[in-house]
Amino acid sequence: MAEDYLKLFVEETSWYNDIVLGSMLPDKWCAALPHFYRGWLRNYIGGTLVYFISGILWCFYIYYLKRNVYVPKDAIPSKKSMLLQIGVAMKAMPWYCALPTISEYMIEHGWTKCYSRISDVGWIPYVYYTIVYLVIVEFGIYWMHRELHDIKPLYKYLHATHHIYNKQNTLSPFAGLAFHPLDGILQAVPHVVALFLIPVHFTTHIALLFIEAIWTANIHDCIHGKLWPVDGRRVPHDSSYHLSPQLWPLHNMDGLDVRNSS
Repeated sequence: MAEDYLKLFVEETSWYNDIVLGSMLPDKWCAALPHFYRGWLRNYIGGTLVYFISGILWCFYIYYLKRNVYVPKDAIPSKKSMLLQIGVAMKAMPWYCALPTISEYMIEHGWTKCYSRISDVGWIPYVYYTIVYLVIVEFGIYWMHRELHDIKPLYKYLHATHHIYNKQNTLSPFAGLAFHPLDGILQAVPHVVALFLIPVHFTTHIALLFIEAIWTANIHDCIHGKLWPVDGRRVPHDSSYHLSPQLWPLHNMDGLDVRNSS
């Protein structure tokens, strides 16, 4: 029975492989690759597409279609800056994709608490588990990001690569994934750790990873919005934390911007 259930995960990832790889590569090439490597290639192609599509569309909208509406003309990042960010992200992308590929392997082999169908737990537990999952991930990414700032060697050799882009005219949506490979992986690790702590719907887990990839483009766009008041103050819900490092103890630095109480 357990083996039959685990096949549901393999069938789902195989379906994802067919959707992404089947439309881009000859069938013979796909068939020759082991399932694990097909998963990595699908994650790589999918991640690259999400990165470029979200980045290009967002840049086109805020920097060109709405020029001077959200960002002053002289604050729009140069093409050179954006190309440099793309270069850093593309060098790291193959390594980024290793993490979800390994997590899928662990899920398919029953090492995690993932479940395949919402009907396996019911809608109320599904909502509850998803909320707890998000809290664990948010907490984990916050502390991972904070330590990357606080532990000087980690900042110097890993995280500083990302914070090269800390001026308004150099920061763009393409900076969202412009990390040292190990830095990017460390900040995504909480997504995987949570799979061992709380039952998580597999499809929802995959969807949230892609949503977060899109979100990273949004929070690097140089638009300064405001979130709801927290403890009588309003906290940034935008790229201002990136431009003003002194703000970072006040709020989460990953994406959801939840205020740190310490």
